[in-house]
Amino acid sequence: MSKVLLFFLLTWLTGSPIVAILVLLVVFYVLDRRFIGLTPSILKPIQRARKLSRLRQELRLSPHQNSSKLELARVLMERKQYVEAAELLEQVASVIDDSAEVRAELGLCRLKLGQLELGEQLLLDAVEMNPRVKYGEPYLRLADAWADHNPTKAITYLEQFKEVNSSSCEAYYRLGQLYDRLGRKEEARGAYRDTIELYRGLPKYKRRFERKWSLLARFKQF
Repeated sequence: MSKVLLFFLLTWLTGSPIVAILVLLVVFYVLDRRFIGLTPSILKPIQRARKLSRLRQELRLSPHQNSSKLELARVLMERKQYVEAAELLEQVASVIDDSAEVRAELGLCRLKLGQLELGEQLLLDAVEMNPRVKYGEPYLRLADAWADHNPTKAITYLEQFKEVNSSSCEAYYRLGQLYDRLGRKEEARGAYRDTIELYRGLPKYKRRFERKWSLLARFKQF
């Protein structure tokens, strides 16, 4: 009801229902970006493009600068350009072969390129080098990669992720999704309930980053 009243108020103020709708959309978008995070950022692609251009220029001037290669690879991964990102990470890994983070990022690229076994081995190697690398993210990405091919293995990886990062609502939500795929509806509902309960117990500073998963879990309960 409040949204309807707001719409009529904006229509009266602007003199146009179309402008009122646009204003509401902008307001809802700003509120979502500030407090929830369900909608994508419209500024990120621009920021990434600028960063990409800067890093390429740096590498043209200093082609052996590994820090720039690593940063460029991460930007390319954000843009889902995994082939070029993997090539850069291979170059970095040949020089810095004891970095769990580099190995984990290379493993993620291999997963995204459909090379599941190779990606899995690289990520497990990274975890062996540093069990808390990226706060357990390798387990989460392995679970996501194997979800359609081997749901049982995916659940095993999610359980491992929960052990490393017990405050992640995303892990419990994705666990619920996997149980749904397996037809284990009661366990799926339990995982979604756990997502919501975990969110309620988080400190305020973490809720901003986990709110999305709590809301999605609530939607799953209807």
